[in-house]
Amino acid sequence: MTENEFKSLTKSFAVQVIALTSELKGSRELDIICRQLIRSATSVGANYRAACRGRSEAEMVAKLGIVVEEADESLYWLELLVEIKAVSVSSIQTVSEIGESILRMTVSSIKTMRLNMAGNKAIVKESLAVYESDERSSTLLEVGIPIQLQK
Repeated sequence: MTENEFKSLTKSFAVQVIALTSELKGSRELDIICRQLIRSATSVGANYRAACRGRSEAEMVAKLGIVVEEADESLYWLELLVEIKAVSVSSIQTVSEIGESILRMTVSSIKTMRLNMAGNKAIVKESLAVYESDERSSTLLEVGIPIQLQK
């Protein structure tokens, strides 16, 4: 799935949650649950967009972690609506499936990014360990190109 397709999916998730909750009328407690659900569902897309603009892989992973938390929270609120009998399981099935998909894909992306980051760190450490030293400077040998490092 491309970045833009995933952005569309997260936006669709938020829109469907808003549509679902706008139909629910009831107690103050129900209103609070609906507001929490809207906050978490809209946060999924907002934080994914922020992750796409991340300045580093670490920042992207952190923002994607928020996406996971918010998607999971949204699923919790949806489950709670069923438990209190405010909605039926069938009425939230589609939106729940979208939320689950977002959650699974984001967790998978985070795992992949962390593995890549760990692999890159190992390569850097390996490269830094291979150097020659004399009294005036250190020469880093990477891909056969000596680089002078200031002491």
